[in-house]
Amino acid sequence: MADVLLFHHIQGLTPGVVAFADELHVAGHTVHTPDLFEGRTFGSIPEGQAFVEEVGFDDLRAKGVAQADGLPQGLVYIGFSFGAVCAQELAQTRPGARGVVLCYSCVPMKYFGPWPAGVPAQIHGMDNDPIFVGEGDIDAARELVEAAEDAELFLYPGDQHYFADSSLPSYDEKAAGLLMERTLAFLARV
Repeated sequence: MADVLLFHHIQGLTPGVVAFADELHVAGHTVHTPDLFEGRTFGSIPEGQAFVEEVGFDDLRAKGVAQADGLPQGLVYIGFSFGAVCAQELAQTRPGARGVVLCYSCVPMKYFGPWPAGVPAQIHGMDNDPIFVGEGDIDAARELVEAAEDAELFLYPGDQHYFADSSLPSYDEKAAGLLMERTLAFLARV
């Protein structure tokens, strides 16, 4: 069973993110879900973005990365959109990563250095998501898949960003179920 550090998206630690973590826990994994926004959740992506801009993106990212302090090496990092940046940074820079699952986001590897040998990755996004596709995350994802020894990019039909968050209107039950199935298979093998 895996020890997972899971980071929420820009709308906060929503009930849907908690439900995703709970499903991993029920499958036997230990899941840590830090709340980088200290109890705040937002009704929309723009509201969450305004909060992040007010507090400072780099400060919140650093706060997220610091959540690994005190936890053992050998973690699997999972991040949703904003949280994927924290997960990706830890996977690329913290020794001992067992793997990373990036949902709805991926940044160019150059921000954190080369992809570490032996760290598998999964990246999930919708093929018409205006953020994942339109803002270039898909290009960074393809670059990562090309560079890593063991990495997969999964594209789902649709245009929603937070498609696996069951507490939001963007939820897509079929895509979310497949993402969970693939995540559990990934955790079982790393």
